Amino acid sequence: MDSKSQKKRVLNLPNILTFARLICIPVILICLAFKGRQASFHAALFFGIAAFTDFLDGFFARRYDDITVLGKLMDPLADKMLVSSIMIMLIPLDRIAVWIVIVIIARELAMTGLRGIAVSEGIVIQASGLGKYKTIFQSVALVSLCLHYTYWGINFQIVGTIFLWVALILTLWSGWDYFRRFSRVFYET
Repeated sequence: MDSKSQKKRVLNLPNILTFARLICIPVILICLAFKGRQASFHAALFFGIAAFTDFLDGFFARRYDDITVLGKLMDPLADKMLVSSIMIMLIPLDRIAVWIVIVIIARELAMTGLRGIAVSEGIVIQASGLGKYKTIFQSVALVSLCLHYTYWGINFQIVGTIFLWVALILTLWSGWDYFRRFSRVFYET
């Protein structure tokens, strides 16, 4: 493959969407550094856009069979960086409990480690549907927690907290499920 077609392959739409998600992170963090409804609204808006790019990059990569090595590396990394940095930023704003952030980030690190071990052994363990549901609930929770204030009679801090608890349960459940499947496959080979 010549360097021009290789460059084209790296600069495909899914990878551009992944990089856009990374660019959203500092924008969201800056919004959360300011107090008030407007800053919170903009943080929620940019987080929502970033979360939607996660759906879109996967959709386009699968739809057009445009999966790259860079995309396989950067997509999950961008997701973890986005979610982790926003959750950490929400701690001093008293919008999320520190222990929940620790549990969720620890689970993500553990899953990354297990995936690395599996790949090094030539084992592929597919993601379960639980992980998809976890991502959806986590995204809704973080959009709501970024909004924080009451809009249209809805207290988004409460909504975000409820969705976060469901996301936490799904995080632990999907982590356990992945570990169980990893153990079964790893020790059978």
